[in-house]
Amino acid sequence: MLFNSTEFLFAFLPLILCGFYLLGPLSRTWALGWLILASLVFYAWWRPVNVLIIAPSIAVNFGLARILLRLAEREGSRAASTAVLVLGIMFNVAFLGFFKYTDFISGAINDVFGANLVLRHIILPLGISFITFQKIAFLIDVHAGRVRSFTPWDYCIFVLFFPQLVAGPIVHYREMMPQFHAAPCRFDKENVAVGLTLLLFGLFKKVVLADNIALFVTPIYEHSAAGDGTTFLRAWMAAIGFTLQIYFDFSGYSDMALGLARFFGIRLPQNFDSPLRASSIIDFWLRWHMTLTRFLTGYIYNPFALWLTRRRLAKGLSVFGGRNTTAGAFVYLLMFPTVITMFLSGLWHGAGYGFIVWGLLHGFYITINHGWRLIAARLWPDKRSYVRFMKPAGLVLTLLSVTIAMVFFRAPTMTSAIDLVKGTIGLNGVGLPRTLFDHLGPLAETLHAAGVVAESWTLQDFAKTVMWISILMFIALACPNTLQILARYEPALGVTAQPAKSQIDPKIEWRASLPWAIAVSAVAAIAIVSMGGSSEFLYWQF
Repeated sequence: MLFNSTEFLFAFLPLILCGFYLLGPLSRTWALGWLILASLVFYAWWRPVNVLIIAPSIAVNFGLARILLRLAEREGSRAASTAVLVLGIMFNVAFLGFFKYTDFISGAINDVFGANLVLRHIILPLGISFITFQKIAFLIDVHAGRVRSFTPWDYCIFVLFFPQLVAGPIVHYREMMPQFHAAPCRFDKENVAVGLTLLLFGLFKKVVLADNIALFVTPIYEHSAAGDGTTFLRAWMAAIGFTLQIYFDFSGYSDMALGLARFFGIRLPQNFDSPLRASSIIDFWLRWHMTLTRFLTGYIYNPFALWLTRRRLAKGLSVFGGRNTTAGAFVYLLMFPTVITMFLSGLWHGAGYGFIVWGLLHGFYITINHGWRLIAARLWPDKRSYVRFMKPAGLVLTLLSVTIAMVFFRAPTMTSAIDLVKGTIGLNGVGLPRTLFDHLGPLAETLHAAGVVAESWTLQDFAKTVMWISILMFIALACPNTLQILARYEPALGVTAQPAKSQIDPKIEWRASLPWAIAVSAVAAIAIVSMGGSSEFLYWQF
């Protein structure tokens, strides 16, 4: 069931909220049981067999976590606990691998060795990547002693809570269960008002902004996939357009998830913080899909880098030490774990060469960024002038780097991705709509002599694409984001009003007032009218 579908918004959600608010005053247990049942229905709606697929995995993980909990109470059982943890991680990776990577591995073997393995075209259960990461994190936290007790009821509500079940945010047990234990399970006008506002803002981002620019971006990728060379302007429109599409699509989903959770008195962690305003690629990953960054850093990068550091110390070699870092230590202790982590991030996102290239690019981007920070501290001692220059320069460079990488994320094939990248550097020439050419008069001949060609691309589509890119870029770079507007009501975990650091005019901060009621009603009306046919969120099957 899609958050932006009529059956979810006008049937499922009202029914679930009514049941929750009616049962809450009678029994918190009944209300949370109703929520678990609703989450199972939500997950099964598209394909009921999904529940039969995911249920055994949830049961196995619960059993392993209980074993880890018992082992933690015994002295001298660290080795056994580690073995159980490794078994649990291997089980989850194998479970994810079967559904997500079987065809990809078979296809890769066919490509490399000329084999003729049959592709099974396994249907991917919804949200399997997010659910897998969440279960792995839970096992690691139990093993590390960060989770000391849980019941089957607690585990089910943690794993199945429908607002974040399919596409995140990726949550931790220790930040969610205290909230569920404290939730009054009753109607609260502030929670409902904040939740509804977040839900409608997210819906607007998805169906008005992301879906409308997709109408003009998708044909360019299809044109490239058909084998036709993509010229300079078209390639940049495809690259920038999709970057904006996925940002508004996924941040719109995240806002809706935050709003839905707030209806039940739950705050989910923040997942986006205006990432396209980042002035470095490191800053970008602190703002983009923040809960994924948290998982990758805490559960992959940090343990791997620590293990490498201990190995290097055991050999008597130097380690990472700021300005005194040697090239060998930098490569071994920073570059290597960074690239491996981002490679796994790319592979997690999707079973395809393009996702792997996207992940590797970001790995090298981050490595270069760290290297530049070490060098810049020596080359540019005046910190103020450095910040004054690098903030705008870094923003442009980061945006260009992210945009180019997104081509590999979106393009259906590597051939198509390479064609689009060639287009962005002008290797496929420059083209303009034929209609525009016809209106340029003598200038058209000059442009043609310079190599500019006329394309079968309507002037109307060209103008609309430029218009949508301009509007979305302005919103992404210049306007306060949803969580800044609602900051005084803590719309997400850790997001609170900070007057001293506030970057927005207090007049546009959300509050329960008539002007905001009118504004949110207008947003709702535009979003509902724009819904039409439901379109999937881009991260829906990751």
